[in-house]
Parts: sequence; C-alpha cells; structure tokens
Amino acid sequence: MSAGLLGSDVPLADRYDLALVDLDGVAYRGHEPIDHASASLTAARTRGMRLVFVTNNASREPGSVAEQLSGLDIPTRAEEVMTAAQAAAALLRTRLEPGARVLVVGGAGLVTAVHDAGFVIVESADDEPVAVAQGFAPELGWAQLAEAAYAVERGAWHVASNLDLSLPTARGFAPGNGSLVGAVRAATGVEPDSAGKPSPTMYRLAIDRAGASAPLVIGDRLDTDLAGARAGGYPGLHVLTGVSTARDAVIAEPHLRPHYVGEDLRSLLEAHPLPTRSADGWWTCGDSAARVDDGALRLDVRGTATVDTVRAAASAAWASADEGRPVDPASVPDLPVGTH
Repeated sequence: MSAGLLGSDVPLADRYDLALVDLDGVAYRGHEPIDHASASLTAARTRGMRLVFVTNNASREPGSVAEQLSGLDIPTRAEEVMTAAQAAAALLRTRLEPGARVLVVGGAGLVTAVHDAGFVIVESADDEPVAVAQGFAPELGWAQLAEAAYAVERGAWHVASNLDLSLPTARGFAPGNGSLVGAVRAATGVEPDSAGKPSPTMYRLAIDRAGASAPLVIGDRLDTDLAGARAGGYPGLHVLTGVSTARDAVIAEPHLRPHYVGEDLRSLLEAHPLPTRSADGWWTCGDSAARVDDGALRLDVRGTATVDTVRAAASAAWASADEGRPVDPASVPDLPVGTH
C-alpha cells in the first residue's frame, strides 16, 4: 500500500464495508460526545458500512463500552466492541494451553477476557503463574504491580494489553497502561509483548469476526491507531478531534502516516481528493498548495486553512522526506484544522 495519501472520489462509507473505530478522541471525549460523531456514524451505517469499536482500554467489558456509546446516541451491541483485553487473551492462547495459570493485573474487562479464553486466574506470584496479563485499571496500585514484577522476574511471560503512555480524561492526560507497564519493565528488565495498538492484532480479530473484505481504520492517534493500520496493511483515516494534530500528520514518519485525513467523522461521508504535483514541485489540493524548499515547508493558502491544506502539506512533506530531503519540523506551522 502507498506510503502517501490515498484518494477517493466517493464517500469512504461507500468504499469500505467495515469501520474499525477508535473510541476516545473519535467517538467521544471522556464522557462527553464529540460533535458530528453520532450523526456521521448513523449515516455511515445507513449506507451499509458496519462498525466495530476498537479500543486499547482493557479495563472495561464490551457491554459497558456498548452501553456508554448507546447513551451518546451511537447504538452499539457488545459484539460490536473489540477491546485490548480480548486481544491480550487471544495472544495468550498462541502459546498457552487452556487451564494455564495467569496472573491478571487489570480491571474487570481483562479478568473476563482471560477467564473466557480458558485460563485459570491467580492473584499472586506465589501461585506460580506462567504468564502475567497486564491492563489498565484506575484502582491498580503498588501491590498489584509488585506481584506482576515478582512473577515476571521468576520467568512468567509478560503480556500487556497495550502500551499507551497516556490516557485522556476530562481533566487532561493521565498515566496510561504503558506507564504502569513501564514500572514492571523497570523492575525486571524484561520487555513485554503487547496485544494492543499499534499491533494490528485487534484489527485482525475484528475483521475476522465481521467477515469484512474492505476495512477502514479510524483513529485520532498516529502512534497507535494509524501505526496499527500501517502495520496491518489497512487504510487508515486520521480524524483531527483527538490527540494527534494536523501538524503531527504532516511531519509523521512513514510508519505513522494516515492514508486519509478528515476534520471529524463527517469525513466518512465525503470524498477525499488526492493532491496533485506540478512540474515546479507544488502539491495542490483544493485552494491550498505546498512545496518544500531547502528543507522548509512553504504553504500557499487562499483564505483559511482547511483539511485540503493538511493534505497538500502532508503530500509535499512526505514526498520530500521519501526522496531523501526531510523537512525541518520547525518550518511546519500549527494548522488550525480540527482544533478542540
């Protein structure tokens, strides 16, 4: 698949049969709705696009996630939710037989997923677990992290649901599971395996469950959602309603680049023009153009910046970098598109 942007002359909801939708920063923000999310996802469904919500949060059960989405006018069934806890359990099954002892350090979602995968759950390193499954839960403390460290130090396989360093909350960014996993890693010196994004494991599980042939990943984070799309060979839509900004996309390394960029989920219902390159090096999309001169990004924008500006800037910056002339990040301005 191309390392650059893709174009679509029809709305994405008409081109792809399954949307793998991230939650926080895409479908909602904390406990608050995101503008246009409900209406856009509803309209995508009416066009025949199926939805599976894919989250690196391993603390909650799929039914709880579905209930929250439904409460935000995004009707969802539990089977339309794929969590990192389910992916972690699937990863455990690649090496362990049913009945193996697993120390679970995490919330109810991870406990249920590991139990349902056929493993015996223990709470202490002294119970001789063969693996440690670690996921985020706000109630986790030193005692649980210590048990994980003891078990890993004694040879237990360390499987993390995900490695997100931060977790968006209504008050700002708090330490995520990756930060807590880091404490166990620092204590043991053992690098864990991870089932969550950017590993494409969850995407593959969701696609197999849905029997889809043309999936589209939708996310707000380049380092997890869109990196996972690239890793799995799936097209990815970066919506500018969450963590990663338009500027982040423009300066992104190849393995983090989105295939499409949209201001919000309304972009599912829109065509995505592909920037064109002229002989003099300008990349043009709509009323915006961009080129790179001596490592500096130059923009020519009629009016205010739009998503087309981001598309032109990204195409110019990525092409220059791929040709061995990386762009100086200091020359890339903040693009006030999708700000929140």
